[in-house]
Amino acid sequence: MTSSPPSVRAPQSGPMSETCLRGVPAGPLRGRLRPPGDKSISHRAFILGLLTVGRTQIEGLLEGEDVLHTGRACAALGAKVAREGNGRWSVSGMGIGTLLAPRDVLDFGNAGTGSRLMMGVVAGHGVTAGFDGDTSLRKRPMRRILDPLTLMGAEILAEAEGGRCPILLKGTPEPLPIEFRTKVASAQVKSAILLAGLNSPGRTVVIEPQASRDHTEKMLRFFGAEITSEAFGPHGRKIILEGRPELRPARIVVPADPSSAAFPLVAALIVPGSDIIIEGMMMNPLRTGLLTTLWEMGADIEVLDRREEGGEEVADLRVRASALHGVEVPEERAPSMIDEYPILAVAAAFAAGETRMRGLSELRVKESDRLEAIAAGLRAAGVSCAIEADDLTVSGRAGAVRGGGVAETHLDHRIAMSFLCLGLAAQKPMAIDDERMIATSFPTFKPAMAQLGAVFL
Repeated sequence: MTSSPPSVRAPQSGPMSETCLRGVPAGPLRGRLRPPGDKSISHRAFILGLLTVGRTQIEGLLEGEDVLHTGRACAALGAKVAREGNGRWSVSGMGIGTLLAPRDVLDFGNAGTGSRLMMGVVAGHGVTAGFDGDTSLRKRPMRRILDPLTLMGAEILAEAEGGRCPILLKGTPEPLPIEFRTKVASAQVKSAILLAGLNSPGRTVVIEPQASRDHTEKMLRFFGAEITSEAFGPHGRKIILEGRPELRPARIVVPADPSSAAFPLVAALIVPGSDIIIEGMMMNPLRTGLLTTLWEMGADIEVLDRREEGGEEVADLRVRASALHGVEVPEERAPSMIDEYPILAVAAAFAAGETRMRGLSELRVKESDRLEAIAAGLRAAGVSCAIEADDLTVSGRAGAVRGGGVAETHLDHRIAMSFLCLGLAAQKPMAIDDERMIATSFPTFKPAMAQLGAVFL
């Protein structure tokens, strides 16, 4: 891969140091902001470019470390990956069934999505590859990905305890077509199976009792794959992929990431007097659970100029400071906002009354145990909260959040940005112990927020 921005490696969190950062209350947020490109689509754009014969052009790619690790892995497997400037990239792919064995271990840093999806790619090809990453990635479970891939014929030659990285995976040139019912609502599990199934001589079927985000299905269809998705039960989907399609090179325009947009959005809701516009946010209904929840809480969020970009619906949002109230967030909404619970918990801290978020077991296997990290950060800010099984209850203080504490990030970029946003509206500044991992998903977070009037010291 050529001309990539400099590497930033997420360090271990620890005591307060020169890498700590504070969000400081400093007045209303005003202006316009376009968040970085969607992380999920950016990963998939690189990977689909690798599996297509010819040149795929990508605009608006998220140039965060997680996505760049996926780009480097694609280059190691034989693609020509080049940065052409200002979020524009090209991928000249090898095509399905023609990948090269990488010379070195594929290092994914902190990228759980990139590593898991690429395991699916390798599993469906006759190559052997090692997978590894930073301390945080090594803690994340991979067995849920590896189990269906071994059913398709892949072999695990080596793994750390509990099916964790480092992992040595041997793919198969003839992946078996399978029908697999997922146990959790996970787009990563589904996507790994579908990516392995691309090189299968038959039909790969994935059944989800609860639908997860559908970017892989949409992008496969956009590149020319024969793939269908139909309702299964009250909340699920059944996805059917015909193997060995001829994927066509495509031009991808990456919409703004809802998970990144969530930070300025919530900050504007809780900082008195704020009025901002967020440009080009993806409005895929499987990614807008946070918007639904905030509207239920009384948020003043106006949807402007709905349109389509890169096969996804997008819109601009006008967000004004609002008097929020507590709500109950149902478990079935979790897949559509799984990465937004840390910043939702911050919104709940400033709401009147109690907010109860149900069914958050998936948060325990993210970059950190996010459920515990959220609760610890809230308590450090003087907010009362409780964890009961996999539910989180936050007792809001209707704008009177003390702040003044230190939130431990545990290598988690979303925890870091959430508690910096809390500090913008609290009575006292709120600190995080380490800012450096923010670059994994939102490398322009500080200057973008500063343009709106946020102060970080």
